[in-house]
Amino acid sequence: MKAGKSIGALLTATAMLTLAACGGGNAEQASTTDNQAAAPAEPAASAPAATEAAPAPAKEPTKVVFWHAMGGELGKAVDKLVADFNAQSDTVEVEAVFQGSYDEALNKLKTTLGTNEGPTMMQVYEIGSRFMIDTGAIQPIQKFVDAEGYDLSQLEENILGYYTFDGQLNSMPFNTSNPILYYNKDMFAAAGLDPEKPPKTYEEVAEYAKKLTKDGKYGASFALYGWFMEQFHANAGVDYVDNGNGRNAMATASLVNGDLAVRTMEWWTGMVKDGTALNLGRKTSDTKAAFAAGQVAMTLDSTAGLRGYVDAVGGKFEVGTGFLPKPADAAEGGVIVGGASLWMLNNRPEAEQLAAWEFMKFLVSPEQQAWWHVNTGYFPITKAAYDQAIVKENAEKFPQFQTAVDQLHGTKLSTATQGAVMGVFPEARQLVETAMEEAVNGAKPAKEALDAAAAEITKKIGEYNATVKK
Repeated sequence: MKAGKSIGALLTATAMLTLAACGGGNAEQASTTDNQAAAPAEPAASAPAATEAAPAPAKEPTKVVFWHAMGGELGKAVDKLVADFNAQSDTVEVEAVFQGSYDEALNKLKTTLGTNEGPTMMQVYEIGSRFMIDTGAIQPIQKFVDAEGYDLSQLEENILGYYTFDGQLNSMPFNTSNPILYYNKDMFAAAGLDPEKPPKTYEEVAEYAKKLTKDGKYGASFALYGWFMEQFHANAGVDYVDNGNGRNAMATASLVNGDLAVRTMEWWTGMVKDGTALNLGRKTSDTKAAFAAGQVAMTLDSTAGLRGYVDAVGGKFEVGTGFLPKPADAAEGGVIVGGASLWMLNNRPEAEQLAAWEFMKFLVSPEQQAWWHVNTGYFPITKAAYDQAIVKENAEKFPQFQTAVDQLHGTKLSTATQGAVMGVFPEARQLVETAMEEAVNGAKPAKEALDAAAAEITKKIGEYNATVKK
């Protein structure tokens, strides 16, 4: 596949942005300067004076431009990591540039493909992986791993699994999370439920929700977030798209209207209809606010939000955490990693790519991952980070996070838990959320809403695939 041709076609297919004609622009720019100077010659009658080399000017560090999508407090954490790296490196200087949300950052990157205007490395959310590979504009991280003999076994296998395709690591995992159940232990106790035993299945969630719903308070509230539907599939060991979740071959069809999805939405809709679950729409920030206010007893959200949940509750009640629920008779599965990874662009000079590789290794070192985890709530992707003192101290302060660690480590790696890959994932997630909304609001039966979403996603997958096939 020719990179220039594929990039232009991909952007047309996604209908997000339109690129001008793509050019080459892979030539490295290098210059050498001879700074050796000879001492002036002495008169012939004198003994020859020794020549002395003038000191070479200090070599400028190699600059790495890093585009990321971490705003607010997360952005400050990224800036701290970058500053710490720059302070300890004489040869590499990283410039971090915030580019907005994940969607906004990826759209900005698209405008630079085929030019030399883009970054050296880029943070892209996990569902952008298929698109990044298909651009032909990335340098797989496996190249640097193999060249150096870098030991990938020091990183979490279940996190590496998502970003590995055909045995090749394409990007370096960075900020990683998965979904967990948050619950109000005080409300559990008041309802006669064991506050140390959160529900594990769909059936138990529905049963608990009935007992917890009273005095104007609800048993549960789950945001209509497409990520949750993806996770429910993985947790039941069910693929989200065909062809091994798009990992054995390019996905050609959505499976979001299968038995598991229909069963999930009927369970969810049933709780809303019987008044034991409160529907607050698509935003997890809304369900979080309701939970923190003590209005709902159970909700779902990312592990990365744990510290924010505890802070928002502020001691009004004790926050408990549990595994993502699944049907009682579901097959073995687990959770998919969320978050983002770091991608190398292949149109940058080799020295720049090597410099970015040094920065990536710094970011995944145990010390940096420990600091990142404690200050953001994202998983350490490096196993040895758990041995760092600050992580152990944080675990004592926030024991609820052990749930997330156990859930990650208990996940069995399969095509379902590796996660689906398709070039139109952002659009697919929006279509699924629309179907979830239609079902929960009673506009359509769950099966009808999901059938429509699956058909539209399948159509979009076909249009996308047509632009990347040889």
